[in-house]
Amino acid sequence: MNREASRKFFSEAIELMPGGVNSPVRAFRAVGGQPFFVKRARGARLVDADDNEFLDYVCTWGPNILGHAHPAILRAVSERLEDGLSFGACHPLEIEMAKAIRTLVPSMEKLRMCNSGTEAAMSCVRLARGFTGRERIVKFEGCYHGHGDSLLVKAGSGALTFGQPDSAGVPAALAALTISLPFNDPDAVRAAFRERGREIAAIILEPIPANAGLYPPAPGWLEFLREITRAHGALLIFDEVMSGFRVAPGGAQQVYGLRPDLTALGKVIGGGLPVGAFGGRTEIMDRLAPLGPVYQAGTLSGNPIALAAGLANLRGLLSPPAGAPDPYAHMEKLGAALEDGLRTAARRAKRPCCVQRAGSMFCVYFREGPVCNLADAKLSDTAAFSRWFSAMLERGINFAPSQFEAGFLCAAHTEADIEATLAAAAEAFRAA
Repeated sequence: MNREASRKFFSEAIELMPGGVNSPVRAFRAVGGQPFFVKRARGARLVDADDNEFLDYVCTWGPNILGHAHPAILRAVSERLEDGLSFGACHPLEIEMAKAIRTLVPSMEKLRMCNSGTEAAMSCVRLARGFTGRERIVKFEGCYHGHGDSLLVKAGSGALTFGQPDSAGVPAALAALTISLPFNDPDAVRAAFRERGREIAAIILEPIPANAGLYPPAPGWLEFLREITRAHGALLIFDEVMSGFRVAPGGAQQVYGLRPDLTALGKVIGGGLPVGAFGGRTEIMDRLAPLGPVYQAGTLSGNPIALAAGLANLRGLLSPPAGAPDPYAHMEKLGAALEDGLRTAARRAKRPCCVQRAGSMFCVYFREGPVCNLADAKLSDTAAFSRWFSAMLERGINFAPSQFEAGFLCAAHTEADIEATLAAAAEAFRAA
């Protein structure tokens, strides 16, 4: 596969940007080699600078749930462009998006738009501290909530990929206010609340962690967290930046029938453009400025172009065109076929492998399963994953360039795409 143009671009990029990238995992350091540079994307496919075509299972790390460059999203953006790119003022699409989110995620009685999932999670933590008057937060090892200082403690995603779950530049005094515990471990949570319960403002977690690969909550785990936070006057924050609108229209809280106090969203509500949102109980949200003492602001928050794209994305998910399949049913069918086929291919190649999936999100761990937490995930054979990743890429299949990232399906994937992926995987498992 010719990658001459991408190599040229990368040699220029490393002189201009740290590592040659604007987000660490893109650098391919976890899998070796050099990244390819994308020229365009349509549906479930990417085309790189050398005109190589890849079947894509990254989908911009989640938001392109209808597929790249979906016509309805492009049309919505195009129509809005004529009215201006941003206003720094109120506009009707903010109300439309807020109504759409509240309808789908009823726990978000009031909400505020922001510009990223990182910003949404940071704002939830600040608001929880301001509401409770407490300073400590509890998070879980491997759950990634963006690069806010309070949250880069035993984090997942890129921090885990590079073997540095903590970050330089985070003040020790601030990190000391974050209690990081194993996921799916009620005893550890009970112990933390026995010792520090009166100081804990909130528990924040990904209800379905998707930044250390992907592993599900154990039966009763989320219900336990809801009960213990309520008993101790702490808040429960669901970071649904990854799972929101992916595992169900109402996210993980719809799947598990729970109402957190606060929720952080992103990804899908931007349709491929930068966006975030956070919200929750009215009495908590009303502590935000201008009503209350907790300050949060953003010049581009509620950007009209991003909201136009996000609303088109949500409409396409919930009201597909006449004759088109229901996107959730379609992705579930394809996801089940992919999950089963990958397991079968690994078994035939005698390759230890654990495939875990939640709706249209999945992960291929190079180890026997199940994987229930970060400690389990870290026992994966990352060298074997790297070889498999490279073998898949050579066969035109693009997976996330890290063992510790989730993969994503989109509504534009087809049964033929899954068949092609499984054929390539069978060869790649043998090569790994």
